[in-house]
Amino acid sequence: MAAINRIMLSEAVIQNRFSAEFFDPRYAFNPTKDVEWVSIGSVLKKCEYGLSISMNSSEKGYPIFRMNELRDCFALRPSKYANVSSEIFNAYALQENDVLFNRTNSFDFVGRTGIVKDQTDCTFASYLIRLVPDTAKLLPQFLTIYLNTPFGIGQVKRRAMRSINQANVSGSEVRRVLIPLFEISIQEEIATLVDTAYCKQRESLEFDALAESLLATRLGLNESTFSNPVSYTAKFSNVEAARRFDADHYFPRFRAFNAALPPGISLSPLADVISFCRRGKQPVYSDTGIRVINSKHVQHNRVVLKGTRSALPNSDSALNIRSGDVLLNGTGRGTIGRAAPYISHTPAIADNHVTILRSTIDPAFLSLYLNSVAGQMQVEMHQRGTSGQTELYPADIHKFQIWNAPAEFQLEIRTLHEKAANASSESKVLLDKAKNRVVELVKSAMT
Repeated sequence: MAAINRIMLSEAVIQNRFSAEFFDPRYAFNPTKDVEWVSIGSVLKKCEYGLSISMNSSEKGYPIFRMNELRDCFALRPSKYANVSSEIFNAYALQENDVLFNRTNSFDFVGRTGIVKDQTDCTFASYLIRLVPDTAKLLPQFLTIYLNTPFGIGQVKRRAMRSINQANVSGSEVRRVLIPLFEISIQEEIATLVDTAYCKQRESLEFDALAESLLATRLGLNESTFSNPVSYTAKFSNVEAARRFDADHYFPRFRAFNAALPPGISLSPLADVISFCRRGKQPVYSDTGIRVINSKHVQHNRVVLKGTRSALPNSDSALNIRSGDVLLNGTGRGTIGRAAPYISHTPAIADNHVTILRSTIDPAFLSLYLNSVAGQMQVEMHQRGTSGQTELYPADIHKFQIWNAPAEFQLEIRTLHEKAANASSESKVLLDKAKNRVVELVKSAMT
């Protein structure tokens, strides 16, 4: 049965909004008189759009934040660069504790918010908004957590202007979002949790970076770059053997990498060390059941269980994910070839975009290798399809050339991975504590 909700015309005029979604009852609340509620704009020193400029991946210019780098309440290191003058950069350079708000994307992602900590050599793209609060009234850490709570997210989304596959929350609408103002001493409790959580997150990234550096050094990746020439040739006999006629499959740089390996290191087919390599299957989703891991949950060297849906168990139990498996994204623009070890003991299944690998190699080491330059070169070689949709099939994954490193080196990588995962987990616990505290405070400010 359809739900009907009535509002006064005067209220629509005051809000300057005439969309039914804005007046959805789930967004309504009654502020208490004991706590002051203000518009976010009234306590901001700056509400600014970023740079509208083309970006590059060749490290030309200054690192520039996009929505992708806003994760777990923080603005993490950008992967793109903006080649702008120093004058323009100085005008848009980020400062510590600036808050970045994602103003446009799909409805699920609009409003994603992260705080900048030590990434002050960076700028930000035009689909982000920089929010700089007046710290005498509102601390940026409190603002960040508030906008990451279900209540804060709801107050943002009610103001989203929706179109097909796209939503937008303008700077003027962000300024109109209401926020309760608590004493600075209370906000400082939240700030301490956020700052400590960032220290743990940075610690996690440092462990990951050390593992990547150790692998790159052992493989000789630090001394050389392997780029593809403008033109190259392949033998017809190789084309016949591979049954591949796409030029990408014959990129010379992986052969150059293989030939330049340090003494004592050789590569062998992944098929020699794997006992299981199969894609998951399309799940039958249900309200209860087993967790489903899709390509979104397979991050760089880490499986994120947050946000997973439930499905009926597989009729084929062989497709159940086991602790110690490696999950590899077999499709998806921008995510294909991304790998992560499944260390959890939580029962789970993979959807049809994720390949399950089971091998004698330590899963943390194998994931790191597959995510390295050496692994990603092979993803480029063996993926099939067009720019719109590429696939990485199990039969081609078998052909990957990998380094079965000595056991002690694999253990060293595994130890670093565990330290990184533990630090990341501690960071999330602190952020959850901050969110729960803000939720309690918001509830206390409503009747």
